[in-house]
Amino acid sequence: MKRFGIWLIAIMLGLALACGSQEAKAPAEPPAQVARMEIHSFQSMTLTDQDFLTGRKEGKPVTIAGELRLPRSGTDRLPAVVLLHGSGGVRGFVLDWEQDLNAMGVATFVLDSFTPRGIVNTNYDQTQLGRSAMIFDAYRALEVLAKHPRVDPARIALMGFSRGGQAALYASLKRFQRQHGPVGQEFAAYIAFYPVCNTTYHEDENVADKPIRIFIGGSDDYVSVGACRAYVERLKAKGKNVQLTEYAGAGHAFDAREFKTPLRLEKAPTARRCELAEAEDGVIINVKTKQPFTYADPCVEYGPTLAYNKKASTEARRAVKDFVTSTLKP
Repeated sequence: MKRFGIWLIAIMLGLALACGSQEAKAPAEPPAQVARMEIHSFQSMTLTDQDFLTGRKEGKPVTIAGELRLPRSGTDRLPAVVLLHGSGGVRGFVLDWEQDLNAMGVATFVLDSFTPRGIVNTNYDQTQLGRSAMIFDAYRALEVLAKHPRVDPARIALMGFSRGGQAALYASLKRFQRQHGPVGQEFAAYIAFYPVCNTTYHEDENVADKPIRIFIGGSDDYVSVGACRAYVERLKAKGKNVQLTEYAGAGHAFDAREFKTPLRLEKAPTARRCELAEAEDGVIINVKTKQPFTYADPCVEYGPTLAYNKKASTEARRAVKDFVTSTLKP
């Protein structure tokens, strides 16, 4: 028994030393701690772009779900960020951002706008869901979070990627907020990663008096970098708090580590070379042809590439952290 006791002490000491060695090699910043996770469902609506743009609410009702993560326990109210996925649905890189924000002390609410509508992805058929449907979902999510006892309704930001980035960007339009947004409630900030900017909407220079930040790769072949530059310049001319950060050499989804090996979507359409505009009665037209836009238009191309860029991703994460810290004050 005495030998067994000595042996056991030795084993325990060895384990303690091993743990100490592992702790010494641990990263300086520990992984995000999440005190609580909640699933919230809420009523939204599947509107066509035309219905959305004309202010009609005659779409098909749908129940959307979102995952709320609270970074710490307690009773204090926390800032929050609503996250909107892109054409591929809720992928790993969206959850990476969720962890980054949680580590900052910010609650996150990840929406899934596809699954409740029976959509897996829209990569190869963007007509499955109107571009503005996710804006409507985001407004409904804002209503839900504003009533949550652990969320500060004055510190809720909206962040999106690609298709979701387009929704995050244009959710800032005061016209859309009047038509579809919650009464007396608006997002505190708008963060759009590689959004679609090549559609000119009525009153699209009249955006919320809240900061807007856009992050995009200079070599993006999925969305039009030039269109985003032009839109930002129009907003700046109106004195709006908007900034575009462009990363030279970076492509689409430059923040997604899952695309360390670039992925070319050979059959995926991109309308980045099309110039679109809202005409009368909410119809989106091809400016060149003056006809309603379709993915059969000659300006549509195929085969965009998704590619991770470590430098751009690192710099963008640092910029978002600084922006969220200064704006939401976690």
